Amino acid sequence: MTLAPTRELMDAAAAGGTGIGAFNVIHLETAEALVAAAELAGLPVILQISENCSNFHGGLEPVALASLALAQAASVPVALHLDHAEDEQLALRAIDLGFGSVMYDGAHLSYDENVAATRRVTEYAHRANVYVEAELGKVGGKDGAHAPGVRTDPEEAVAFVAATGVDALAVAVGSSHAMTSRSASLDTDLIAILHAALDVPLVLHGSSGASDEQIVAAISAGMTKINVSTHLNGFFTAAIREYLTANPSVVDSRKYVAAGRKAITGEAARLLELFALLPGTTGTRD
Repeated sequence: MTLAPTRELMDAAAAGGTGIGAFNVIHLETAEALVAAAELAGLPVILQISENCSNFHGGLEPVALASLALAQAASVPVALHLDHAEDEQLALRAIDLGFGSVMYDGAHLSYDENVAATRRVTEYAHRANVYVEAELGKVGGKDGAHAPGVRTDPEEAVAFVAATGVDALAVAVGSSHAMTSRSASLDTDLIAILHAALDVPLVLHGSSGASDEQIVAAISAGMTKINVSTHLNGFFTAAIREYLTANPSVVDSRKYVAAGRKAITGEAARLLELFALLPGTTGTRD
């Protein structure tokens, strides 16, 4: 396999009525774990690198080039996505580096400015056949649209997609970023309305805060791309804590980081299988 275009993975999931996992890369070990999870499950995955991750590593190229190399060597389709880029230039750099998709986040701008900036990124991306995701307002956990009680307006969503030309839309349906408890209540009725109103796939941000049952219901209602980060980070951190407690004299960081990597692999593979269930079925895929 080689690096997969995000468009192909999204189109296949949307056509099949299933979900696809989009999991955030924090560092090399996370990327390795996520690719291993996809290979274990025998399913595609979207690796996401956020603007925050780029800043942490001192630039996009180090973590992006490593992730691209892992994707190109994978035995299953792996796409690379830029997540929550508020910097237009960062989005353009990701396109030039070979990312399959970018999410330009203009939520900090006024509606008209958001439309204009998103349109600029979309036009540049489409010239390179790169897929574009956007969202309306700020996602919960960032003082905005995915905070409890805030919802995407279907009419505004239709107008936004038409004005920007984006390929996928993150919508506010009750989830919130960086939740460490899986207690969010997703508005599946609204998801179904948005799915019927829009001709682009829907994206669920803040999925770490939703239970398995809520996510499956959201996919059945029309959600396609399922973003997960904090939930998997919790598995990584818990495994390292457990290893260091059991091995207090260890000084080789590879030993405890390997435990974290293994923990992510198992849980990410489980989630990929969960998201890929056909509507109305239970258990794992055949």
